[in-house]
Amino acid sequence: MFGRLMPREGNFFELFNAHADRIVEGAHNLEAMITSFSDLETHAQRIDGAERAADKVTHETITLLHKTFITPFDREQIHALITRMDDILDLMQDVAESVVLYDLQRITPEAKQLAEICKMCCERVKTAVSLLTNVKQSEAILKTCEEIDRLESDADRVMRAAMSKLFRDEPDVKQLIKLRSIYELLESITDRCEDVANIIEGIVLENS
Repeated sequence: MFGRLMPREGNFFELFNAHADRIVEGAHNLEAMITSFSDLETHAQRIDGAERAADKVTHETITLLHKTFITPFDREQIHALITRMDDILDLMQDVAESVVLYDLQRITPEAKQLAEICKMCCERVKTAVSLLTNVKQSEAILKTCEEIDRLESDADRVMRAAMSKLFRDEPDVKQLIKLRSIYELLESITDRCEDVANIIEGIVLENS
């Protein structure tokens, strides 16, 4: 059934892929921002640009959804997928803005590790989205979604350890509050990636 409903023009899938490209663009800039902890304004502007471009794609997708009679899969799933993807970039923008506005004087290895996990999650979101056009690749899609789930669990573990270390060792209360917020935002990015993976899993399982 899923294969029969695939539109030849692939408009929805082109939009999903375009949005996923912006997610990966944002993730690479976020990791570079956190890892190098330099040129913060430049990286923040690039992430903001990726987020604004993705917003346009989201708007195009929802507009197309209202205009299209036959869709490749359930309308609610299409809406949920594109909006959850948009949430990923919104959170990246929140991290970048927070790093700049909080005037952080230093970053921690744990924040760098979380940023790397975020990038890996986002890259797998892009992979899963790109495979959606072909139900015959359901095994590969589900495997990629499992990898996202595993990375989200890794981020949970890193954040718990980071929080423990922060409250144990950080003497500066202001720095503690700032870093805790950054940790939580970074971990939330992996949560939203997991949300996307869950939606994709549902699409595949229901339509294959």
